[in-house]
Amino acid sequence: MELTSDPARREVTPLELFFDLVYVFAIGQLSHQLLAHPTWTGAAQTLVLYLAVYAAWAYTTWAVTLVPAEDPRTRRMLLAVMLAGLFMNAAIPRAFGDAGWVFVVTFLLIHIGRTVWLLRVGLDDVNQEHFVRVLVWFVAAAPLWLTGAAVDGGARLAWWAAANLVELAGTWTAHPLPGRRLESRQVGFAGGHLLERGRLFMIIALGETVMTTGTALTAAPYEPMTLLAAVVALTGTIALFWLFFSRSERVVRHYERTEDPMRAGRSGVISLMVSVAGLIAAAVADERVIAHPMAHAGITTNLLLFGGPALFIATQTWHGATLFDDLNRSRLLALSALVLAGLLTPMAPAYLAAFVAAVIVVALAAFEERRPTGEAPGKPTPRTVHPSDPMT
Repeated sequence: MELTSDPARREVTPLELFFDLVYVFAIGQLSHQLLAHPTWTGAAQTLVLYLAVYAAWAYTTWAVTLVPAEDPRTRRMLLAVMLAGLFMNAAIPRAFGDAGWVFVVTFLLIHIGRTVWLLRVGLDDVNQEHFVRVLVWFVAAAPLWLTGAAVDGGARLAWWAAANLVELAGTWTAHPLPGRRLESRQVGFAGGHLLERGRLFMIIALGETVMTTGTALTAAPYEPMTLLAAVVALTGTIALFWLFFSRSERVVRHYERTEDPMRAGRSGVISLMVSVAGLIAAAVADERVIAHPMAHAGITTNLLLFGGPALFIATQTWHGATLFDDLNRSRLLALSALVLAGLLTPMAPAYLAAFVAAVIVVALAAFEERRPTGEAPGKPTPRTVHPSDPMT
């Protein structure tokens, strides 16, 4: 039997929410990994691990968008990935130590095993051909992952970074193979389901930011500056939440009307990947500020404090421009302000730097609240036709 993804918007099932619990754990592990190693090397290690974890979640979510979770075969696959994912995510703190093999083997089992499973469930011709190409790219990156697990220290980081670059190139270019090209327009795809799964994953990341603030507040002395830092941190998180979800209905309408929901889905998956990375950085910055509000912010804290929101806003700006051919100038101004403020405040007290970062983000949210970015009533969302785009 040939499966074709129903383009209708499907509800997210309880099993999918249950599956996401493993990634609630993962986001927490990654935040703690960066907090414990606030160096360039530590940041690079956290990024490499994050990209692998996110890929495991994103490709599994895409698979469930193609083959609904109500299908018994999908339920079995999700539970198997969840089990392997628990071991993969538990290995995060020691992935660059004695747990490298645990992390890599479970990751490859998820990545390659799920793709082989997809090729056996009876996809339509276009998706079947696409996931053959995906499998080729995953298998090509596997020796890099395995070699990295076999070496130590900086060599492991280099091999795993190379593996991630191969996989990112495949994702960004839709896994091309010489002489083989696919067209994704007019292919049935439940883009609304993928959008909802992405929004739920964003809630996970925002929840980790709130939990980090709460945990840091619990461990810190209850002094005025500590309480102020916690208020500033939570206010900034609320503003980032608003900035992400303020365009939700416009994005939903685009997914419902576009002739190429797979292309829109790929854009959404990529933007979500970078946005969540920005939130992890912001969460770590909040913890550092709450723990030492009167200390000089310093370069490390400022990079996290201003760089996290900047990464988040820049990615959302890019995503809006991709979907709607609409470049939001207010967000570009906010990005410039974050960069400038980050350069000017390394020697300021950490609470003051955090306050400045939060003011910029809150001001952007307030400005957009007064000037809605949604489409005017009765005006259709623009459809940008890209007849030469490869399949996502």
